[in-house]
Amino acid sequence: MGIFSGLFRSRGAGVRWTPLAEGEKHRPSRKARQPQNSTSGSAYRFFLGGSTSGKSVTERSAMQMTAVYACVRILSESIAGLPVHLYRYQDDGRKEKATDHALYRLLHDEPNPEMTSFVFRETLMTHLLLWGNAYSQIIRNGKGEVVALYPLMPNRMTVDRDERGRLYYSYQVSDSDAPTMKGGTVNLKPTDVLHIPGLGFDGLVGYSPIAMAKNAIGMAIACEEYGAKFFANGATPGGILEHPGTVKDPSRVRDSWNAAFGGSGNANKVAVLEEGMKYTPISISPEQAQFLETRKFQIDEIARIFRVPPHMVGDLDKSSFSNIEQQSLEFVKYTLEPWIVRWEQSINRALLSETEKSSYFVRFNVEGLLRGDYQSRMEGYATARQNGWMSANDIRELEKLDRIPAEDGGDLYLINGNMLPLNRAGDFADTTTSGKEEESDEEVLEVEEPGGSQSGNTDRNDGTDTVPERHHRGGKLV
Repeated sequence: MGIFSGLFRSRGAGVRWTPLAEGEKHRPSRKARQPQNSTSGSAYRFFLGGSTSGKSVTERSAMQMTAVYACVRILSESIAGLPVHLYRYQDDGRKEKATDHALYRLLHDEPNPEMTSFVFRETLMTHLLLWGNAYSQIIRNGKGEVVALYPLMPNRMTVDRDERGRLYYSYQVSDSDAPTMKGGTVNLKPTDVLHIPGLGFDGLVGYSPIAMAKNAIGMAIACEEYGAKFFANGATPGGILEHPGTVKDPSRVRDSWNAAFGGSGNANKVAVLEEGMKYTPISISPEQAQFLETRKFQIDEIARIFRVPPHMVGDLDKSSFSNIEQQSLEFVKYTLEPWIVRWEQSINRALLSETEKSSYFVRFNVEGLLRGDYQSRMEGYATARQNGWMSANDIRELEKLDRIPAEDGGDLYLINGNMLPLNRAGDFADTTTSGKEEESDEEVLEVEEPGGSQSGNTDRNDGTDTVPERHHRGGKLV
C-alpha cells in the first residue's frame, strides 16, 4: 500500500501547516516532493527577471506600449459594451428575460454602488488580459442572494488548497483598499469569489499573456526607446571625436560637444572642429538597422498575442474595403467568442445557486456586432420575415425601433401562401369533375342580332327560334 498511496496521494496530502494569525485558516507550506503551482496569483516564476532585450516587462510597463494598450482597450471595451441579460426558461421551452431577479440588475446595470456594469466588466477584462485572471468578491445577504460584486486586484490574490484539498483564495489587503483596513491577508471561500481564469496550466488559474510574451514586448519597448533617444540626440548617430594630440580633459570636450549639438533642439547645426579634430560616426543608422520595419513587425507580433486583427490597432497595409468587414466578423467569432464563453460559464457557476442553474442562465448579446452593413441586414430581415421565423417586432427590436401594437399585426409570423407540405403538392393540380360544368352566377348578356332584332326574339318567318343554342342554365351565358 505504500507504493500506491504515494502514487494516488491527493494535492493536499503531505503538507506541513504553519499558522498565519489567530482566528485565520492555515496556509499549506508545501514540501519539495509535492507538485507546486507556479502560477498562483502573481508569483510567476518564469516572469522573474528582465527580458532578453534587457528591458523589464511588467503589466504596467507593457501598457505603455501603444499596441498593447490598443489591444487591451479594444477587447475590454468590446466585452463591456455587449448587453448582458439573465434569462429564465419557461415551461414550453422558450426563454424570457428574468428582470425580476436581483442578479439581473447587478449584471445589467450596477454590480455595486460605486461603478456601472460597463466599468465593472471593463476592469475585470483588463485584469484578465494583463494578469490572466479576473477576481471579484461576491457580497451576499442573509438569504445567500448576491447583492454586490467588487473587483479584486489579481496581483494580490493567491489560489491554494487546504488540508482536505478544498480551494480557498488568499487576498493581500492594502491600506489603499479602505481607510479602516490595515495590511494583512484575508481568506475567502470559493463561493465568495467570482473567478474568471484565462489559459492556464492546471485549469484553476491562468497565466499572464504579458509574462508569456515578455521577450516580444521587451523588444518593442527597446525599439521605442531607441527611437526616442535617437531623436533626442538630434537624429544623429553617436560617434568618436578624434584629436591628433593629447586631450587633457576628455570629459569636458565631450560635454561641450553634447551641449552644443546634442538634443532635438540642436538638430542640423553646423559643427566647427578646431585643432585637427575629426568626428567619426560609429552607430548604425535607423535605415540600416531597419528600425521602422522592426517596430511595425513588433506591432503585428503583439496583435497576434491577443488575436486582434491588425486593422483594429491601426495597421491597414493588408486591409481593404472588401475584406475589412470579414475581418471584423472573424474578430467576433474567433477572438470575442472564447472570452464571452469564459465570462458566461464563470458567472453561471459562481452567481447562480444549484437550484437556479436548471432554470436561469446568463447570455451576452452579440447580435449588434454581427449585423453587418444596412443592406445586408435588410436582406437578412426580409428572408427571415418571408420564411416566418421573425415577426415585425422581432426585427424592430434588433434595430432599436418601437414595437408595433399586437392588434396591428406586429407579432404575426407570416409565410408565403404558395408553399405547401410535400404530401399536398398536387392538391391544386387535381381538376377532375363529374363531367358537368360548374354553375356560374354571371348575368345574361343580350346580343342584338343584325337587322335590329335582339337575342331571344322568335319573329322569324320560318318560325324558328333566333336565339342561338346555348346552355340554358338559369338564362346564363357560359
